[in-house]
Amino acid sequence: MPELVLGPLLRYVGETDAVIWVETDAPCEVEVLGTRERTFCVCGHHYGLVRARDLEPGAWHDYQVLLDGERRWPEAGSGFPPPAFRTYPKDGPLHVVFGSCRVAAPHEPPFSLRKDEDPRGREIDALHTLALRLKDEPRERRPDVLLLLGDQVYADELPPATADFVGRRRDPAEPPGDCVVDFEEYAQLYRESWTDPTIRWLMSTVSTAMIFDDHDVHDDWNISAAWLEEMRSHAWWREHVVAALMSYWVYQHVGNLSPSAHREDGLLEAVKKEGDGERMLREFAMRADRDRSDVRFSYCRDLGRTRLLVIDSRAGRVLEEGRRSMVDEAEWAWIEEQATGGFDHLLIASSLPWLLGLGMHYVEAWSEAVAGGAWGRRLSGLGERARRTADLEHWAAFQGSFARLGELQRSVGAGERGEPPAAIVTLSGDVHHAYLCEVAFRPEAGVRSAVWQAVCSPYRNPLNSRERRVIRTGMSRPFAAVARMVALGAGVKDPEIRWRLTEGGPWFDNQVASLLIDGREMWMRLDKAVPVDSREARLDRVLERRLA
Repeated sequence: MPELVLGPLLRYVGETDAVIWVETDAPCEVEVLGTRERTFCVCGHHYGLVRARDLEPGAWHDYQVLLDGERRWPEAGSGFPPPAFRTYPKDGPLHVVFGSCRVAAPHEPPFSLRKDEDPRGREIDALHTLALRLKDEPRERRPDVLLLLGDQVYADELPPATADFVGRRRDPAEPPGDCVVDFEEYAQLYRESWTDPTIRWLMSTVSTAMIFDDHDVHDDWNISAAWLEEMRSHAWWREHVVAALMSYWVYQHVGNLSPSAHREDGLLEAVKKEGDGERMLREFAMRADRDRSDVRFSYCRDLGRTRLLVIDSRAGRVLEEGRRSMVDEAEWAWIEEQATGGFDHLLIASSLPWLLGLGMHYVEAWSEAVAGGAWGRRLSGLGERARRTADLEHWAAFQGSFARLGELQRSVGAGERGEPPAAIVTLSGDVHHAYLCEVAFRPEAGVRSAVWQAVCSPYRNPLNSRERRVIRTGMSRPFAAVARMVALGAGVKDPEIRWRLTEGGPWFDNQVASLLIDGREMWMRLDKAVPVDSREARLDRVLERRLA
């Protein structure tokens, strides 16, 4: 009889439908809530994506997963409550959890230690801790959405079982070293990352939305045209990036989409018609890497009266110096179509922060200007070296896109794209610390929405004490003053907006952020995982702030 290898993952949830994803060890028929779907095959692995239909709106739905008619989830004696979800519209507050950067590792020394005690230390997983808390609470208190903002897996920082798996297949001493390369290795990495029993239960009962960042593929992925040219010169790179994008589509992206979006896209149905979809997905991945002409990883979900717009700020970049952009023109046009008023709130998710500490903002803008020739061709290499050394690759390092995203939020908040929402919040991760920024537009801009940048990182990959000191210095006023002078000397302009960090930040440690939305009111909370041990760890509140 077929068995579950991974999952189930509760993915998209709407008013009358829901999407559940599984990986199985053999081809079979997967049944959830009376809907049956045959598995599809990629590289010899079997996956099911069940699109349950005709569900009652605004109701709770307990579910089981049957493979060829036999129940395989929930597992008997697991100690966890049965998985259940509620369709929209909700009769109570909406609860969105968000964050990024989760390394998979055992919850025992040396992995549970601090980095200052052992370089392998990652402390206690904030999502693991969250799941342990939720399993003992009423299901009404579970989040509605778990938003994973990048680095769901670390392709270049392998957990123990995956490192052993790779070592049995090839010599890690040979390039590209200790990282995953092909689809088989990515499949193992996802299995190790998502099979912790607490994480598996959490992802089976809380709807997940995901977008990749660099470590899902490779550190500094698409930071610049020079970086990409260098990587493409390596014999192993093509197989690696193709496998990364193929596995991302299978394990993350395919579940982000609604059933109607799948019908419009057509790729899933085409793959399902193949005996093995490897060839078709390889062609798709090569297009996604090379020309992006018909590929879009950004997506949109409506969570009742709140719209969630998720922007791919990695794969779709335009990297040519002088015209750098986070996404190409076709994708910008699509983003502008989705970013409208008429909702209580607009959430714009990007793995990379739109707003940084002001000094860091000017440094990133300076690096782009100098690498692009602001100080002459002889010094352009200085900007490129600084960019790679310090990971200067956020929206501030794409100044045209930075301004464009600000203008988009201004037009929404001013009511030029429909009735303005109560709040516009950009949700981000990546930077291994958390903070909240309040945004101010010029009075004549006419913005009536509250505008914020909320950043939460990491779920599990904290900085050491030296790295934390660097971040605090980069957010200081003296550093900002010096960075601004240097940036202005390279032709960088002051931003049209102003922003300030709320008191208390930045926050470090493994942590998880939440938005609580009740009508046109919104609150943000930030909780850090206190590193006691995997069974006794708890979440301590470090921030609670009303946003609207």
